Amino acid sequence: MEKNAESSRMKIDLKLVPKKQYLKFALVSLFYLLWVIWLGNYWWLLGLVIVFDLYVSRIVNWTFWKRRHKKNSSFVEWIDALIFALIAVTFINLFFFQNFNIPTSSMEKSLLIGDYLFVSKTTFGPRVPNTPLSFPLVQHTLPLTKDRNSFLTWIQNPYRRMKGLRQIKRFEPVVFNYPEGDTVCTNPRYQSNISYHSLVRQVGREAIWNNPREYGRIVYRPVDRRENFIKRCIGLPGDTIHIKHNWVYVNGIPQDTLDGMQFDYQVVTDGTPINQRKLDQLEIYRGEYQFSNGVYILPLTRKSRDEIKKLPNVRFVDQLEIPAGESDGTFPFNNGYQWNRDNYGPIWIPKKGVTVPITLGNLPLYERIIDVYENNDLEVNGSTIKINGESASSYTFKMDYYWMMGDNRHNSADSRYWGFVPEDHIVGNPAFVFISFNKNKKFPANIRWERLFMKIR
Repeated sequence: MEKNAESSRMKIDLKLVPKKQYLKFALVSLFYLLWVIWLGNYWWLLGLVIVFDLYVSRIVNWTFWKRRHKKNSSFVEWIDALIFALIAVTFINLFFFQNFNIPTSSMEKSLLIGDYLFVSKTTFGPRVPNTPLSFPLVQHTLPLTKDRNSFLTWIQNPYRRMKGLRQIKRFEPVVFNYPEGDTVCTNPRYQSNISYHSLVRQVGREAIWNNPREYGRIVYRPVDRRENFIKRCIGLPGDTIHIKHNWVYVNGIPQDTLDGMQFDYQVVTDGTPINQRKLDQLEIYRGEYQFSNGVYILPLTRKSRDEIKKLPNVRFVDQLEIPAGESDGTFPFNNGYQWNRDNYGPIWIPKKGVTVPITLGNLPLYERIIDVYENNDLEVNGSTIKINGESASSYTFKMDYYWMMGDNRHNSADSRYWGFVPEDHIVGNPAFVFISFNKNKKFPANIRWERLFMKIR
């Protein structure tokens, strides 16, 4: 009897629900259903029960911090609006777009320090978060701490990318997670983008672990929690990259000139300095160049190089270059590869499904891919290479890889120094600059009005 009465009350209650609530339920359900189809995980369809209860049946008070049938204080309403905004912004950041600011000069003069970018995740397809349990709107470290992770690893999803609008194009800027940022030193003096692997190459493993005060804690970060970088995609999967005398060749074809691309030049004057006002006009500020005894080391684009040549006190301008055969610590960090930033390769970029022979000679190129990015157990016993316990003379790649380089070619930590970028590290496509600030000027003169909503090329 009681169950029948309860069922009857439920039916009466549902009939009394305003039509606009059903309309809201229908609209929200439609968007939710489209998102589930895009996500490709149909277990999330169970969430429609919650959506129905939120808008129609209202059995569970999902907003437990609010009273349903009494007026709430302005503070509670403010908290409610804040929670809703936080959830909405987090959802948008995960699946649609996020902002990104340029912290270094590696992309100058195409992208400048102080540029704030709109980064689309739908262009290449958003990734299902590896670590969904995290402090909202924070990349990897809790606010007000130096080394405390902002994420929990209780739930870790395997790599999966949702459907995007298109594939990455050659020579376009891309935002991605720093490949060597899986293990980092947490001492702030080394910055969050200095990898443990890089420090090992500089000072050795024992020096790091024996000096915790110097290097801080050593922490591991999942792919989606690694530092965000932005570079230009120079090479696609299957391409061959060769750098000769500072110039990039892709599959034997020289790269087109980019307006913002710059190199370091030696500029010799008659002994007198170049007018700082002229350098400011060319956006070359103090601290960005060297000067001694009439000789400058200046970062110049093709256009600014031609301007500098016209100055009456300039004797000659010569592009700097490390000669071929001299190593400067570039990837793959092996004596068998005497490459440098200006004369590098040729190097082939791995492509998903392609099988290559593996020897002790070329293993340094693919070692990190096999062992770290594609999670195999790699061993080398004398002249024998073992993958997952079995002798191997070839390897088939499980993912696509990319070659990323900064437009500021002589001042960019890029693929030349840490190798390939796996597809699971790709974050998104920087679409436009929505605002830009010049750190060398004071407000409001520091706003670069000409860069507002500038499309990124």
